[in-house]
Amino acid sequence: MGKHTFKEWMIAVRPWSFPASAMPVIVTVAYLFWSDGTSLNWLFGLWALVNIVIFHAAGNTWSDWFDYRKKVDADDTFGAKTLTSGMFTPDEIMKLSIALTLVACAGGAGLLALTGLPLLWIGLGGLACTLLYPFLKYHALGDVVILAAYAFLPTIGTSYVTTGAVDWNVLWIALPVGLITDGILHCNNARDIATDRRCGVTTMAMGLGIKMSALFYGFEMSFPYIWVGICSIAGIMPVYTILVFLTLPVAIACIRTMRKSVDGGASVIADLDVRTANVQLMFSLLLAASFIIAGLL
Repeated sequence: MGKHTFKEWMIAVRPWSFPASAMPVIVTVAYLFWSDGTSLNWLFGLWALVNIVIFHAAGNTWSDWFDYRKKVDADDTFGAKTLTSGMFTPDEIMKLSIALTLVACAGGAGLLALTGLPLLWIGLGGLACTLLYPFLKYHALGDVVILAAYAFLPTIGTSYVTTGAVDWNVLWIALPVGLITDGILHCNNARDIATDRRCGVTTMAMGLGIKMSALFYGFEMSFPYIWVGICSIAGIMPVYTILVFLTLPVAIACIRTMRKSVDGGASVIADLDVRTANVQLMFSLLLAASFIIAGLL
């Protein structure tokens, strides 16, 4: 691979998107701290966090390579410009993706050796999501993969490595965090409906159309607050989780921007994926903080 600056490498792996993979792990550890006390393996939790972020970086570069090869990413498209701008060659991005995948697999194998066989199936599921994501995204299943890879699998896996057993109750937190994460993909695909169509790619946003996509995005960004509110009232989550409502005005602003794209076109939501990722980060950090506060009090 040619010589590149640190900034260019960071652009290639898209670190702004890492909260999508990191937050499910962080929120799960915080939830388990509240529900199970202090009997957690914090080292394994940190290990899982680092590993899923590396997998995420591998997935980002893998997806970019496929999008460029499929001509989904071109000079006139939004999103990643690492290949269309000539910053990196396709061969460089492919080699980077393979290297990151191997590092993540090695890390997962080490954690597997220290925990147990159930982690193997969770890890294989995550690897499959990474490798198959481009193909599935092109066939309107990207949203399903995102929920699996960045909601259900990491929360279940984190509960296993930190406690030695799967705590299915973590799925209560997987859904709200995962829906906002899926919102990142959905607004991205809504923005790219026209350019995806010319390449023969089919996404859920394309099937729904821009009006229904705006409504679906609104659901993804609003339902997590309803869910947390209900869980808080029902005692499934501590009352402190209502702290997440501090981020609701930001989420509403994103929903309004998405609605404007119905008449205003794709340029209106050019950066909405980044803004949605920021909502996911703030929402998840406050959710994690609420569990920590409840666990300490």
